[in-house]
Amino acid sequence: TRMGDQSPTLAPARVGSTRYLLMQDVPWLGKRDLKREIAELDARGADGRASGTWAELAARIKTAYSQLQYVHRNEQLTREILDLMTRLEKIAQVRYAGGLAAQQDVIRAQVEQTGMKSELVALENERRQWQARLNALLARPSASPLAVPERLRTLPAPAQLDPRALEERVRTKNPQLFAEEARIRSAEKNRELTYKNRYPDFTLGVSPIQYQGSVKEWELMVELNLPLQQGSRRAQERESEAMLSAAQARRDATANQVLGELAENLSGFDAARRTETLAATSLLPQSELTFKAALAGYETGKVDFATLLDAQRQIRQARQGRIKAQAEAQLRLAEIERILGEDL
Repeated sequence: TRMGDQSPTLAPARVGSTRYLLMQDVPWLGKRDLKREIAELDARGADGRASGTWAELAARIKTAYSQLQYVHRNEQLTREILDLMTRLEKIAQVRYAGGLAAQQDVIRAQVEQTGMKSELVALENERRQWQARLNALLARPSASPLAVPERLRTLPAPAQLDPRALEERVRTKNPQLFAEEARIRSAEKNRELTYKNRYPDFTLGVSPIQYQGSVKEWELMVELNLPLQQGSRRAQERESEAMLSAAQARRDATANQVLGELAENLSGFDAARRTETLAATSLLPQSELTFKAALAGYETGKVDFATLLDAQRQIRQARQGRIKAQAEAQLRLAEIERILGEDL
């Protein structure tokens, strides 16, 4: 207003003087670098958590696919056994017509077929549920068609599952441990930054002063921020130490949990592989021989129909056990790869 001589205005050429102030904070030596390193470590921790999320999603997809495959193979097996029971029913009918067997044999064969048809209904429902779940994991509409599972994933060689080698890989590549290590380093840098707050920060400023159309004066400013509140500063230092200790404890707890899960899944994988081998090389051939002998004995009247049904059930249980062991191995492999954060 020029001492009240004119109306208020902000135009620099019409006022008495215009003061411009440019300021820049200048932290103590090392503080800026520590803040940058803390931000970079936080970003690395976020990357580790993102990788962990992707590994978890991949494991869930592999698990859903393995379960879908398990149900599909069970359906195939049930249909094969149903066809077998149909043939056994015809044999029982021929023997019954010839007066060599009781009508109860035919009825029992029909009851077995009805039970298998009920199982097929349940398996079909379970297959649809797993298809919907897998589509959801793949971000697809739940009713989207899926190809029929053709074959199992190839299992890694025993040499690739050496416990000590896998433990080392877990310690260096597990996404959770990677994120926790980044959090520890961030906490260490934050502690260093907190201790540097014992030293003052500066603010530098320059202020040109314009009188109407020209700048005729300059002002320089130095501001010093003294950390006089010692109680608050010491509390912040204790907090930074506690945060570091908490991060280290979380890392140790996560490492123990992850390594425990690794050992558990390695043991389960080995048991599933051995069970599958035992079923394929011993149990299944023995069951097939037993069934053939029982079928020949029934056709000649040496064994009853109940013995033949028991032999048929043994074949089915042996084949189901093999399928289950193969599916268990696939599930354990998916968990091991989730823990590693990469495929084997």
